[in-house]
Amino acid sequence: VTFSAGVSACEKGGEWAKAGQLLSKMLQTKVESNTVTWSAGISACAKVGKWKKALQLFSAMVRRQVARNTVVCNAAITACQKGGAWEMALQLLSLMPWSTGKSDAITFNAAISACLQGDEWE
Repeated sequence: VTFSAGVSACEKGGEWAKAGQLLSKMLQTKVESNTVTWSAGISACAKVGKWKKALQLFSAMVRRQVARNTVVCNAAITACQKGGAWEMALQLLSLMPWSTGKSDAITFNAAISACLQGDEWE
């Protein structure tokens, strides 16, 4: 609970690097991670357009077999959108049915925005 609260606080404060450090520390101490903690870390990266770091966290989450949900996938797509990585945003969108099975308005808005920013709307 303490690590999750710390990562969430970093996310809210825009401290993406500190959120990543806390996630790393959590893994080193072998504290069990959960979807909420990972989502906060990915969202912290998304807020500042650090899409590569967000995808590193998303990949680590997959490797550790932590359940993914719509919120986590949306955060990863949003990170790609804010970082101008429209191709990666579309790739994540295409993988969502196998990852969570659910897309929502936020999912599609982030993917569409990524395409618009990349001038790939056609």
